[in-house]
Amino acid sequence: MKKNLLIFLLFPMLLFSQQKQPKIGLVLSGGGAKGLAHIGVLKEIDKAGLQIDYIGGTSMGAIIGGLYASGYSGIQIEKIADSLNLVNLLQDVLPRSSKPFFEKEFGEKHAIVLPINKRGIALPRAVSKGQKIVDLFSNLFSHLDTISDFKKLPIPFYCIATDAESGKMVVLEEGSLPLALRASSSFPTLLNPVELNNHLLIDGGIANNFPSDIMNGKDIDIIIGVDVQSGLIKREKLNSVVSILNQIISYDIYEQSKKAVEDSDIYIKPDISAFRVIDYNKSKEIIKKGDEVAVKFKKTFDSISKLQYFKKEKPTVIFTDEEFVIEQINVIGAENYTPAFVRGKLNLRIGDQITRRELNTRINFLTSTNNYYQIYYKVNGNKVNLYLKEEPSNKSLRLGAHYDNLYQSGILANYVHKRLLIKNDELSFDLIVGDRLRYQLNYFVDNGFYTSYGFKSRYNHFNTNTLFTNVDNPDVNRIELNYSDFTNEAFVQTTFGRKFAIGLGLEFKKLLITTETITTSFNNRVTFDNSNYLNFLAYLKLDTYNDKSFPTKGFYADVGSKFYIWSSDYLTNFQPFPQISGRIGFASTFFESLTFQYTNDAGFTFENPTSQVFDFYIGGYNQNYINTFFPMYGYEFAQLSDKSFLRSEFLFRYKITKDNYATFIANYAKVDKNVFGDFGGVFKDILSGYAFGYSLDTILGPIEIKYSWSPDHNKKYWLFNLGFWL
Repeated sequence: MKKNLLIFLLFPMLLFSQQKQPKIGLVLSGGGAKGLAHIGVLKEIDKAGLQIDYIGGTSMGAIIGGLYASGYSGIQIEKIADSLNLVNLLQDVLPRSSKPFFEKEFGEKHAIVLPINKRGIALPRAVSKGQKIVDLFSNLFSHLDTISDFKKLPIPFYCIATDAESGKMVVLEEGSLPLALRASSSFPTLLNPVELNNHLLIDGGIANNFPSDIMNGKDIDIIIGVDVQSGLIKREKLNSVVSILNQIISYDIYEQSKKAVEDSDIYIKPDISAFRVIDYNKSKEIIKKGDEVAVKFKKTFDSISKLQYFKKEKPTVIFTDEEFVIEQINVIGAENYTPAFVRGKLNLRIGDQITRRELNTRINFLTSTNNYYQIYYKVNGNKVNLYLKEEPSNKSLRLGAHYDNLYQSGILANYVHKRLLIKNDELSFDLIVGDRLRYQLNYFVDNGFYTSYGFKSRYNHFNTNTLFTNVDNPDVNRIELNYSDFTNEAFVQTTFGRKFAIGLGLEFKKLLITTETITTSFNNRVTFDNSNYLNFLAYLKLDTYNDKSFPTKGFYADVGSKFYIWSSDYLTNFQPFPQISGRIGFASTFFESLTFQYTNDAGFTFENPTSQVFDFYIGGYNQNYINTFFPMYGYEFAQLSDKSFLRSEFLFRYKITKDNYATFIANYAKVDKNVFGDFGGVFKDILSGYAFGYSLDTILGPIEIKYSWSPDHNKKYWLFNLGFWL
């Protein structure tokens, strides 16, 4: 029937072609990853030299159609699809380098994040904000920044979205092309809705997934419709939230599509039944299916092309990434976060030279603050306009869990409250409930380019039975240690590029350290310390690791000095003293799968204070030690202690498969009253320890089991930890 209709249509056009050539409309349906098959059809249209006079599409059909309408060829669109990690793009996977320094320090220990609104704890709008998609579109359509009427594109264009409030179809034909395409493809639960033209918009497939009826009103003679819908899914394939939701949405879609098929003069349906709407990792196979079906229409395309005697010259999009000088920065929508905060996060100043690609990268810096659910920019000449939609919820609850041998089990509830007292501030409160009750509070005012400031408070408690080589009792070398720390700190800090921070502060600390192993004549527990301390502090921090738990490249430094100036002096032996300690390290990867990570810890106490409270205690494997405790594989927690120490760790991590690692660690240390007193002696009496193990990176954090030993003694240890370090 379709072939007869096509012959019927083409015959009078051939007869009267000298008077009028046919206008061709192209309609591309939605279908998620299946829509990549549209690319194969576009390549065949290009080969035939067929001129498309109007394009309409929904969801993925809108994206592919929008690219074609803007001047990209079918082959160029295929190269774009091949060059992208579409899964990471949809999930808004951001590099760790884009995260604020505050988030790197305190925010990477949670498995679940839930927003809090006026009604209480809520669920996120979707899995992803889709910001990276907008950034990509902004880059790809940079040559169209001055065009807001889609009829003025190289090929006139429209796309379909759905009004989330009414469920009605919204035809998008003007405004921001990147936002229009992002709105049309906002699959519910997968991507956040888009605010555009006073509508809250979601995926157009809900209202009209194959919009050939709209094309009928565009003064078009022949409609080519490409349909990548596969019908309803069979029971055995309804095995995920996405597949079930897609099935529910599809009930009405396929009823509407019957009419849409009738509206198409040339109906093309690739055989993509074997693929799912989320199979973005199979782009090559899906595009090939488009190639296969398009070849069958070669003669048809050639015949129509011959009728087009007057063809417009289609522009060739040549993407260049030239630098331009920023002369003006306009921030639209900055209500609760100041323009200075925005420019500081983007690291943008008037007079900067920048490319579009670099500007996209810097948008990641703003996205990673989680203060905005929609960010869009336009570049007009040398003027950058930023359009921001701030997150309506400024509170969230984050959850995490952990187990290790020292702190044992712990459940983390983290409460984050932004804009608590003033603009740009953030409160983060961790409550760890379990075998060792702890809390940590961090309040920070981020002033972007300008000096920032904040306040920290911490309560930490643990008790452990461990070896101590520095106990003033010849009959005791193992004690049951009870250690409590209550610390408060006020500080000012300057951050450079999310990588580097320097700060000064004042710290008040309360320590209570006791044991029941050593008793007095009255059988009371012995108290090592029950004092308050006051100190000045300064620190320097650097973090360019690309991953918190399993870095493959980057550098790390956390070096600080403290000058203890006062104590309530429970033991009446306090003297003011300074102390320096810290960690530096780097990671580098070879042969793609083998990572070498070096870490060096060091500490030195000046003035040789009488109290042992602030000696350095070395041993164990924890990554969340406080005060003067540092790890050392092959030794028990805090087994080694003295006024100064040096420790070097050499870690070799082999990536077996995705998220699975085999690890070997060698670490060496010297612990003494003054490890630098005799330079030649630094390399004498070196202690060593080794470990090998297996690690699994999960959504809950690392799961690690290690076997550790030291040739210095005959003891071996099995080490285990689960989840992010709290």
